[in-house]
Amino acid sequence: MKLRSILVATAASSMLMGMSVGAQADTVKIGGLYILSGSAASYGEFASQGMKMAIDEINSSGGVLGQQMQLLMEDDQGKAATGIQAARKLVYQDNVNALVGIDSSGVALGLVPVMKELKTPLIITHAATPHATGKLCNAYTYRISVNEAQNMRAAAELAAATGKKRWTTIGPDYAFGHESWELFSENLSALSPDVEIMKETAFPRFGAEDFTPFINNIMEQKPDGVLISVWGGDLVNFVRQANNLGFFEQDYEIMFTVGAATEALAALGEQMPEGVWLGTRYWYDSHDTDINKTFVDNYKKLYKTPPSYNAEGAYSAVYAIKAAIEKAGSTKPEDIAVALSGLTINTPAAERTFRVGDNQALIGPTWGRAGPMSGDGVRSLVEIHNFDGAQVSPSLEQTECKV
Repeated sequence: MKLRSILVATAASSMLMGMSVGAQADTVKIGGLYILSGSAASYGEFASQGMKMAIDEINSSGGVLGQQMQLLMEDDQGKAATGIQAARKLVYQDNVNALVGIDSSGVALGLVPVMKELKTPLIITHAATPHATGKLCNAYTYRISVNEAQNMRAAAELAAATGKKRWTTIGPDYAFGHESWELFSENLSALSPDVEIMKETAFPRFGAEDFTPFINNIMEQKPDGVLISVWGGDLVNFVRQANNLGFFEQDYEIMFTVGAATEALAALGEQMPEGVWLGTRYWYDSHDTDINKTFVDNYKKLYKTPPSYNAEGAYSAVYAIKAAIEKAGSTKPEDIAVALSGLTINTPAAERTFRVGDNQALIGPTWGRAGPMSGDGVRSLVEIHNFDGAQVSPSLEQTECKV
């Protein structure tokens, strides 16, 4: 379903408020900014579902400070200029109280500096560039999901334990791909000084359809390990083409930085090879807690599929906004932004705290090897590692953040 520029609100919510969906008074409005078209549209769809589910739960329980919540979605198309324009529309025209979203690090790098102008809190749930809560940080930008620095520290620990010595990468030719490789290389070199960080790398453009020359080039270099950071539709296309070329039949240690995205795993099915390392911000079957079990069960009932990390992140971001409003006793955007600082909430993934100083959630990634097919139609994860956020997060000094 296309979700561009639509207002999502339940009929029950409207009846409870005694007003139309478009009414302005006594409504807390959340603006969602995600990719809702193109090869990565499924990520935005899952995020929209997670936000809708959280809002419906909150509204059915009486709302927040006696007010109902509404969701307005915009398609940023994975483009910085489009994302900035959409954010301004949501703030200045639609008068949202807070923003949630962003799939692309490129969009984050463009939008985060603008948040000081918009004076509205933004909770990032997907884009992983460390600069959003690093050198570009500000008092209005928060991130509830794992960033690249946290994820690549964890990946480097796993890579070091394999004993593989020659490492290269295949990643998208923009911030996410290059930053992932740089951070992985730095961490792995620190942990294993005798590793070789190869100069022969591959960075196809985001949205590329033919990965064959890049795959062949990497295979010719005969690495021991390959870090792969392609995602979305690119990840699906890459795996299918790599299978045809025998890439996974080589003796490589393969690490997909966001390979355990259920959006991609559902599309690939058995085509995702067993045994490769898959990283994710959240894995629905790796947290044995009541809040996670309830979230997963309810999500499956509603959408007939297990929740992705993007769905969980968006769901949790809505609850973080609710908690901040209750903490502030106010729905004003600037008050919400202040209240988010230092806030701790319990979420399906884990307890999350927005660290005072950089507004980054102290949350660790999950890594595991691709196992047998599960009853949910996706590869299971085995040898699961749920990393401690505090242990894999850079210090405040290292982030270069000056809020």
